[in-house]
Amino acid sequence: MFNCDMLIDSKDLKSTISKLKNDENYTILLDITAIDYSKFPDITPSRFAVVYILRDETFKKQISIKSFINDETLEIDSLCDLYESANWAERETYDQYGIKFIGHPNLKRVLNHHQFVGHPLRKDYETTKGQICTNTEDLMDEMLPLLKSKNYDDEEIKDLMLLNVGPSHPASHGTIRNFVAMEGETITACVTEIGYLHRGFEKSCENHTYSQIIPYTDRLNYCSAILNNIGYSKAVEEMLGIDITPRAKMIRVIIGELSRIIDHLVCNAANMVDLGGLTNFWYLFAPRDKAYELLSKLTGARLTNTYTRIGGLEFDLYDGFNEDLFDVLKDVEIAIDDALSLIAHNKIFLDRTQDVGVIKADFALRNGISGPNLRAAGVAHDLRKDLPYYGYENFDFDVVIGSHGDVYDRMMCRFEEMKQSIRIIKQAMKNLPDGAINVNAPGVLLPSKKDVYGNIEGLMNQFKLTFEGIKVPKGEYYSSTEAANGELGFFIVSDGSGKPYKVKCRPPCFYSLAAYSKIVEGGMLADAVVTMASMNFIAGEFDR
Repeated sequence: MFNCDMLIDSKDLKSTISKLKNDENYTILLDITAIDYSKFPDITPSRFAVVYILRDETFKKQISIKSFINDETLEIDSLCDLYESANWAERETYDQYGIKFIGHPNLKRVLNHHQFVGHPLRKDYETTKGQICTNTEDLMDEMLPLLKSKNYDDEEIKDLMLLNVGPSHPASHGTIRNFVAMEGETITACVTEIGYLHRGFEKSCENHTYSQIIPYTDRLNYCSAILNNIGYSKAVEEMLGIDITPRAKMIRVIIGELSRIIDHLVCNAANMVDLGGLTNFWYLFAPRDKAYELLSKLTGARLTNTYTRIGGLEFDLYDGFNEDLFDVLKDVEIAIDDALSLIAHNKIFLDRTQDVGVIKADFALRNGISGPNLRAAGVAHDLRKDLPYYGYENFDFDVVIGSHGDVYDRMMCRFEEMKQSIRIIKQAMKNLPDGAINVNAPGVLLPSKKDVYGNIEGLMNQFKLTFEGIKVPKGEYYSSTEAANGELGFFIVSDGSGKPYKVKCRPPCFYSLAAYSKIVEGGMLADAVVTMASMNFIAGEFDR
């Protein structure tokens, strides 16, 4: 069960990872989490282990490293000086498990509120034990050291204006608080606080069967819910050793790329509103609504679709799907052209987006930024190309990259990525194979109603799968897909039962938002709003 690529003694962890980074070019820290092995006291050296997932600079090699830590001290070295992405990742692990990272510059809670007592992902924490926050945190414990590091003295600090941007602000979606220090209209320092939407996704996963978790994944990035369904189902299927049918793969590609288009439409349309242009919003939202009508006919739901099943799909394509799909794609193409006709040569738009919110390539990689935000910085990394799945290697499409990494590049990358998704969908529809949409695996998929009502074996199978769940082999596994905002990963630990022992989601938005405060420093307050919009933060991901 306790498999990983490398098992390292905690005292050697930092030196080992430093060697991997410098000698073998594992320059990207994807995620950090911990595992509470308290249910296996006789077969593990200690209760807690910390897990690190790294990827090399070619984006093709990946490694998982585990280190058991002392039960009394719960301490391990911080990697913040090696990887900037370790900052919030270590804070989350401390918050949820109580692991102390020695040398971390600001080890405090990041998801749960400052009055929270205990660590909710420990196995002995009661699921129903809710805790209410009764007063806000002023965040001066973060702001003052930050200003001191920028060589401000006490008198200069008194002259700065301290301002909260959010959470009660339309641009921050009611879930993000940015505490900024202002010199005039310029942001001198910024501290970001999240946790306003925290819903306990990972704790809930431990108490439900693998199939029951699929609706929870809808609520991660609710702008492209099916891509979450696909990412999670793919991870469990790989643990089971299941290869879904060719038709199911192609339909997942088609619906997944349509979901990517919807997500990009929402992002760019909302960004236009933050820039003061409402007309573009309606141009882009109209085809989005038409796409939701299609998804409603296919899945029975507009927004949170719960479409995939472990081993396949809930429904096959309906009669007339082809015509409906191409109507949507035609409208999307028209909407993109209409929107670009209003902004491509618009001086106000260009002045507000060019050289604003710049993300350099090396900064993005150090901070674990992925997806369009990384590609806009000029890095041609896309999991559909670098680690292809579902036959993506057979599709003719381009990885869209920018040259400067500013708001303009991020928006234009998303416009062009929608066109590339349309190319992929059209190729997939042309080559869509016939056949079943679900694998023939009685221990994984519910039997047909004919079998449930017609024979005792079908009835028993229905009851066992419903109440006991799919029995996933013991093991620990990380799987990732290219979601709309970047790398969406699931690290799953199975103890062989019908419920996962642990599920850790690696959400792309979490790492992008962790870097946001550094990106907006030195810029204008008005530019911070459009920078946030262009990075497409979805609260359900980082506040899962």
